[in-house]
Amino acid sequence: MKIIFFSANMEIIKEWKTKNGIDSSITCYDLDSLKSVLAEMSDYILIADYDSVASDINKMITSNSLPKNMIILEKAPEIATGKMLIARNIKAYGNARMLTIHFMQMLQTVLDDKIWTYPELTAALSKISKDEPLKEESESLLNNRLTAKEIEVVKLILGGYTNDAIASALDITTRTVKAHVSSIFSKMHVNDRVSLVLLLK
Repeated sequence: MKIIFFSANMEIIKEWKTKNGIDSSITCYDLDSLKSVLAEMSDYILIADYDSVASDINKMITSNSLPKNMIILEKAPEIATGKMLIARNIKAYGNARMLTIHFMQMLQTVLDDKIWTYPELTAALSKISKDEPLKEESESLLNNRLTAKEIEVVKLILGGYTNDAIASALDITTRTVKAHVSSIFSKMHVNDRVSLVLLLK
């Protein structure tokens, strides 16, 4: 899996490479060079610097031509921006200056074909007001595919509950919750909580 960096700021790319120990990568400084690199590659993770190439990324969003496996990093990430990007199939969004341990977790999550976000954004994406009912088609989907207990677990996931909190609320073990969550992901054809939330919202 090749890493492609996309930024008009050479300093941030140098920082990402040095700080995270990335020796082998490709660097693109503008949209034209990015398009020519992507035309020749199929197996890659693209890490973009939103602070310097936001207009290019927004053009790709508008033309519905966002590359797969795209990570967007920003010096001051915002929840509203993160919600918009994740809803448009960006694989990860976070702080451009995150710690190496988080950077590596993010890369692994994307390699595992899952969505990665920082904790505050994950909570914001997961949270649905207790009074806010699910859309009729979402309720129908749940009722057609899941057991009553799995639906209870989904509602708690949508309330922002962790596995431990779900276990406590339903008076079952965390291990049982994990089994339910795994079954829910399989039946709903999603890989993670964020994808589940986006499907049902």
